Amino acid sequence: MTAPQHGGAASGVSGGVSGGVAGMSGGPEAGGGGGVNGATNGGRRGVSDPGAGGGGGVSAALPVGFEVRAVTGIGEVRPGDDLAALIATAAPWLVDGDILVVTSKVVSKAEGQLVDVPLDEPAREAAREAVLRAETSRVVARRGATQIVQTHHGFVLASAGIDASNVEPTRLVLLPKDPDASARWLRDELLERFGLRVAVVVTDTMGRPWRMGLTDVAIGAAGIDAMTDYRGVLDPYGNELQLTQMAVIDELAGAADLVKGKTGQVPVAVVRGLPVRPDGHGGGAAALIRGADADLFSLGTAEAVAKGLRAAADIRDAPAIPFPQLPTHVLPLASPAPAASASAAAVASGAGRLLLVWAPEGDLRRALEAGMEVQRIRAGLAADGVASSWLEVDQVDLSGVEVPEGGVPLGVLAIGRGSLPSL
Repeated sequence: MTAPQHGGAASGVSGGVSGGVAGMSGGPEAGGGGGVNGATNGGRRGVSDPGAGGGGGVSAALPVGFEVRAVTGIGEVRPGDDLAALIATAAPWLVDGDILVVTSKVVSKAEGQLVDVPLDEPAREAAREAVLRAETSRVVARRGATQIVQTHHGFVLASAGIDASNVEPTRLVLLPKDPDASARWLRDELLERFGLRVAVVVTDTMGRPWRMGLTDVAIGAAGIDAMTDYRGVLDPYGNELQLTQMAVIDELAGAADLVKGKTGQVPVAVVRGLPVRPDGHGGGAAALIRGADADLFSLGTAEAVAKGLRAAADIRDAPAIPFPQLPTHVLPLASPAPAASASAAAVASGAGRLLLVWAPEGDLRRALEAGMEVQRIRAGLAADGVASSWLEVDQVDLSGVEVPEGGVPLGVLAIGRGSLPSL
């Protein structure tokens, strides 16, 4: 099978990355296309381990161009439809080495990932909220009716990817249950039944933090590595790249959407001329999910502030952290009391100190103010990861410590040299 010329059964765009080179029109072996595994350019040392995790190593010169073509004529996809046969029939020009980029919506429809909802409000919104709760692992941020959530897959996106577009008004489309498994199934079917050795990327549309607009990203993949790992490779100036891992399948998803669009019922595109895995499915798109332990922005701003305030209201002592018996210092009570941040800054440099808290004898209001000030200081310290504990007066040797005239000690704030997770 050979690909049609431009203007044939498939429409698309082709682009080059050097000297105006046009996209490939032959198979992946044409020109500088896919499957290249020769030496690297300019003395750069390559790092090649395509089987490790979800990232392939740099083992070849970059291709000089690639082609993106829309697959038209697939039509409406319904539950139980044979997606592999629909694609193979609509694109008889597919060749080995092509990369199929498939919108998750048609995958979900074929797999029956649909939910019936009423047409009329408020029942429709109530049903949608129930579906959203079921698809949500945790809420990341909420602004009015908009919810950014983490799904059970690990994806972070608006409304858990639930979609009411390009579907009957009485239905909602959910994400595929396992997009990587869906990609593997489609790839296997095309090989076993149609003799096509292709890669598959399943995509969905998401927003981006700090940037306006949406773009398609990969949520499933098979036959292609999720990332190209440049770590350890030298740039043309001899600098070793330390962190660069390019999300190749996300880049493919964005490129394919240029010909798929959102309103033309074109759910599949083909990318030709880029390297794919020589064998095996690879680690899939799950390799691109950033774990919560590595996520610096795991909550929205308002949600992070609220979490901090809740934590500040329940600061626990840290008995496991040793508090050295250092000279005790009297904690001054200013009137009015300083801001919490200023108080925390004033005592933060005194890590390892024992601060005596006092109030005028019989003055309940000043005693209450002292307790409030201690809590504000502890909250500021905890936000900076500094541990503290409240000690009763009889737990600390206060001999030689002078309390201002007329004052009585209330307790001791111990500030440790250890650290706690910040709020």
